[in-house]
Parts: sequence; structure tokens; C-alpha cells
Amino acid sequence: MLIDALVSARDLGRLVDIVGVLTRHGLGDLVQRMGWTEALEKAGHHMRLERTAELARLPRPVQLRMALEELGPTFVKLGQILAGRADLLGPEYIAELEHLHSRVPALPLEALREQLREDLGGEPEAVFAHFDPEPLAAASIAQVHRARLHDGTEVVVKVRRPGIGEVIDADLRLLERLAAIAEHRLPALAPYRPRGLVHEFGRSLRRELDLAAECRNAERIAGNLKPLNFVAIPPVVWDFTKERINVQHYVGGVPGQALDRLDAEGFDRQLLARRGAQAVMKMIVEDGFFHADPHPGNVFYLPGNRIAFIDFGMVGRLSQRRREELLQLLLGLVQRQPRQVADVLLDWAEAQGGGLAGAHLGQLEAEIEGFVDQYHGTPLAQLNLGQMLADTTAILREHHLALPSDLALLIKAFISLEGMGRALDPAFHMATEALPLLRQVVRARYQPRALALRGWSSLQRVLQMAEQLPHDISHLLRSARRGQLNVAIDVVHLQHVGDQLDRAASRLSVSLVIAALIIGSSIVMTVGGGPQLFGLPAFGLLGFVSATVGGIWLVRSTLRARRHD
Repeated sequence: MLIDALVSARDLGRLVDIVGVLTRHGLGDLVQRMGWTEALEKAGHHMRLERTAELARLPRPVQLRMALEELGPTFVKLGQILAGRADLLGPEYIAELEHLHSRVPALPLEALREQLREDLGGEPEAVFAHFDPEPLAAASIAQVHRARLHDGTEVVVKVRRPGIGEVIDADLRLLERLAAIAEHRLPALAPYRPRGLVHEFGRSLRRELDLAAECRNAERIAGNLKPLNFVAIPPVVWDFTKERINVQHYVGGVPGQALDRLDAEGFDRQLLARRGAQAVMKMIVEDGFFHADPHPGNVFYLPGNRIAFIDFGMVGRLSQRRREELLQLLLGLVQRQPRQVADVLLDWAEAQGGGLAGAHLGQLEAEIEGFVDQYHGTPLAQLNLGQMLADTTAILREHHLALPSDLALLIKAFISLEGMGRALDPAFHMATEALPLLRQVVRARYQPRALALRGWSSLQRVLQMAEQLPHDISHLLRSARRGQLNVAIDVVHLQHVGDQLDRAASRLSVSLVIAALIIGSSIVMTVGGGPQLFGLPAFGLLGFVSATVGGIWLVRSTLRARRHD
């Protein structure tokens, strides 16, 4: 039954590969605890849980990182997402997973030619005035080639790897089944919702496969950042952009990794750090739609101390309510208001179904307040906002609480942004840059026009409810007259109590049957005549055997119920 729930026949070979890689990298104990080897053995695959002596000496986080890299693009992306989840993993794992690389060699142009011909409607050398067969960069999902349009515009052509969609779909299908098994086998993982995590990851990864969606994201962010004339987003060439290919203007300048060139070429590093922070903070706090992976590889520095962002495959979205909560959290951190921080984090954790009660809740509140209060009196310029966010989510992890996925993505972006800022300017402080914008957004929310708009919106909702009220009351009364009015009362843990009573009644019934068998068999044993078995009355002996089997079942059932409770 386990193998049926775990994998279908088409995914069995991939599971064998995964188990082999994890085992080779020292994660065989996890494989056994999850029951994967047992499932494979039932399907006729006998795995040898061995690893090399060299890998055995490596730290566990390194083994995990190497295993994910070997397993391919889906697992590399999963590791990169987990690198931003301080609420799920310890700091040693976070630090190691941040070094994840796809390490995928570029495909030769001939391997892409058929797909390019389908998407472009002709040979790339004919569609473009020039098409460089050597890629600029290659990653697990796509690779990038430089080209030139017939009007002389320099562009980059991003091409999705042929067949990568089918590989990722198979891996995601398998991950969903493995997550379900993980929740069943390892109850300690339940608060972190493995199935929900895999579902969110799969949705994000499938969006990233759509290269046209990436361009729509780029244009939306370009429109939002238009007031900041120091930010550049490469324009899209829509004539050649589709799901498997996109074409955007080429961005020159200094790559984000080549910081040593900035001083020589006359850039103002302090100004670049401040402008980068302003751009990302505007995306997050004002617009609620942000670049979720602002690492140096996705940034270029242009003449005039301008900044260009590329690669919008991974974006984050924040609702208006979430942005308001984020404002409260950030202001609470930079202004050292522990009660405000604790309230927001607890609301987020409870939204994930991870509410605490009693002493545990009080302990969590005390830890959060103590953490924030330790910064009381610390100058704003000395606050490391990204690290503070990571530390607060680590507190949630210690209490087995998880953040909503959109917020985990946001915190990852914050930490990456602060790291980039400090690389540009060691004196850069995110809190100093963030506070003026946070205050500006708060003031804007309470301007008369903003208050009037929110009040009018609320009034419209109230009027709609009032308009619908007579119909709802009429429907309620008709249901009551027809006897179709049902009242459902959901008492917490009532189902669990009912199950316990049902099991207790079953065990009591079996106990009565066992007692009757013992008494009846004892009477039969004293009566002469009838069939004999081993020199004893057969019916009496069979009664005692049945009573013994029933007694063993009863003891085992009782012990198992105690372990479960």
C-alpha cells in the first residue's frame, strides 16, 4: 500500500535515483526513517545503503547541498528556496544552501535548434541579424545567447532547455507524494506543512518555466519603478517572446559580481547602495510586487550610478493587508517596539495553523520581546535589519512554527539586499535607509484622501451587505419552515474523544468475549466424551487458544494506543 501511495510506475525509476543519491551522500538514515527503502523493496528494488568514506567525513549540511546539486534543477531550486527559510532550517544549513549552484553545462546550439525554429518561425541566424552560438550564461532551466536585431538593437535571447518541463513535472509529482509520506512518518514535521511547502514551491517553479510570464513581471515592475529615474529594466521584444523563449534588450555596464571595477570606472558605491535599497523597498512596501532574488548576478551598474535589474522569473507578491503587517513589523524592529513585533509574528504563525496556547504562547511572546528589547538604545545605524528578521523567524522555528511562504520569500530578499548593500558600502545600514520610507508610507496611509478612499470602500461593503440582508433573512426563514435549517457545532477534539470511546468499547467487547471463552472452555474441559485433541477435549482446547489470541490482540492494541496518545 505504501508504494502505491508513494509513486506510480512511471516515477519509480526516479525514486530509485533519489534514494541512491541521498544514500551516497550520507542521508541513508533519513531514507530509512521515511520508509522509502521499504517501499522500493516491495516493488522489487533492493537498495544497498552505502556511502563513500570521503563523503562520510563531510558535515551534514554539505552532504545535503551536494546531494541536491546532483539531483538536478528541481532539487537545486528547492534548496535555494529553503536557503531563505530560517523558520525551517538552522543557520548552518542556511549558510551552506546559499552556495547551491546548478552546475549545468551549456547545451550546444544544435540541441536547441529545433525548438528555436518552432518558436521563432525560422532559423535563428535568419530571424536575427546576428546570433551568437556561444551562450553568455547557462542555468538549470534556461541559457542565454547574445543576438542583434535587424535594426541594430543588441538583445539577449533566453531559451528554455528542451524537455526540462517534463523533468520538473515528474520531480514535483514525486515530491508531493514524498511530502505526504513525510507528514505521516515524521509527525514532528507536521507544523511545517511539508505538503503545503511543496505545493507552493511547485507553483513558483512552474511560473518560472514560463519565460513570457517573466517578461510580464519585468514590465510590471518597470512601470512601478518609473518614478525612480536611476533604475533600468531591459525592454522586452514581444515579437519573439513566448513560453519557451524571451528576447530582451542587452544590458551592459558592470556586473554585480565585479565590484572591483566600480572604483576604477568612477562609480559612487555609497550612492549605489542607497539607490538599490530605495528601489527594493519601494517594490516591497509600496507596490507589493517585488524581485524575489536580488542577488549580484541579477544586477548591473550603469553609467551615472544607475542600476539595472534582470531575471524576473522569481517574484514575490504581497497583499495590502500583508504590506500593512510588514510595516508594523519593520517599524517595530527599527523603533525597538517588542510588543508590536510579537503581535505581528504571532498573527502570521497562527495564520499557518500554528497557534500556541497557555505557557507556550507566553514563552514565545517573552522570547520575542526579549530579543527586540536587547536593541533598546542601539543607534539606528548599527542595526542589521536583515539579520534581525532572520533571528526573529529562527525564534519561530524553535517553537515549531512556520511563516507563510510569501513572507519567507520577502525575508530572503531582505537578507540578500542587505548583503549586497554592505558589499558595496561596508557602512551601509538597511535600517537607516528603510525608516524614512516606512514613515512616508505610514503618513500617506493617514492622509485625508487615503482615509476618505478607505472609508468609502468600507461604506460600499456595508451597503452591499445591507442590500443583501433581506434576501439572506428570507432564505433563512424558508429553510427553517421546510425543516432544512442545520446548525453545525464544531467542538475542538470532540472527534478524537469519540474515537477513543469507540476503541475503548471495542476492547471492552473483546474482553467480554475472551472471558466467556475462558469460562465456557473450562466447563467443556470437565465434560467427558466428544472429540479429543492431544488427549484433551477439542472444543475446550480451541476455546482456550481463541482466548489466548484475543488476549494478545487486546494487550497489543492497548499498548499501541498508549504510544499513540
